[in-house]
Amino acid sequence: MGRLVRPVFFVAFFNEIMYRSHIMVVRMRHTKSQRNRTRSHHRLSSPSVTLDKATNVPHLRHRASLVTGQYKGRMVVDVQAKLNKKAKKAKQATKEGR
Repeated sequence: MGRLVRPVFFVAFFNEIMYRSHIMVVRMRHTKSQRNRTRSHHRLSSPSVTLDKATNVPHLRHRASLVTGQYKGRMVVDVQAKLNKKAKKAKQATKEGR
């Protein structure tokens, strides 16, 4: 009474599913020309550098200038404050003996 009896069709169905899930899928190989066509689009593009109109400082497009801290004519990064913070940090490190 304590034994579980499975129907025969269930076992056959389960075995069929297990057999089909382990069958390898044959992959077609890519030809050399197809591989090379794909790789032709993997080249690196040169960075687009623009000169700032006001200061003539080169900078990357759609990014703030690292020299002036301006983007589209307005100040977005306080470069002087960053330099002061970096100098203070270096002074603190030399004081501690790092």
